[in-house]
Amino acid sequence: MTAPVLIKNLQNNRAVVFDRGRFDGWCVYVVESNGSRTAPRDETYFSALCQMAQRYPPGKVYQDFVALYNRTTRTIEDAVLQLIDEITASYFPENQLAVEQWFTVLYAGMIAEENKEFAVLKKRVKRLGMHQVLVLGMPAPEAARFSYGKNWRELDAVMRPLGF
Repeated sequence: MTAPVLIKNLQNNRAVVFDRGRFDGWCVYVVESNGSRTAPRDETYFSALCQMAQRYPPGKVYQDFVALYNRTTRTIEDAVLQLIDEITASYFPENQLAVEQWFTVLYAGMIAEENKEFAVLKKRVKRLGMHQVLVLGMPAPEAARFSYGKNWRELDAVMRPLGF
């Protein structure tokens, strides 16, 4: 990857792109309308979606995430971007911009995980974090750091009984 790859232009006048990061070309960035960009951390969107989930019926945010998870492959797919739009429309108007942004970032993050050369667990690591925060009630910072220092077998042993 030599130039940024657009994943989605957002309704909040931002964009989500892949570009070169510290380790590979699969770093996810949110680009502001002025061109500045940040690479959102797991803790940031775990926390935002956890707060969002408190305003909706139990399981809604997690189920919406799982719908995206189940359709995520190694490539950006228009059908999944459309699904993000459909999911976004099911939220209160005041939450739609945040939902669109964070689900797009998560989708991009899962694509990135699927493309990481030596990753064994692939997108399952994002699902574990979302499950820990939205289903188990683990604080977002703790869920974001949960996999640090653990090998893939340890994490796999945590995920399998959860069904993923």
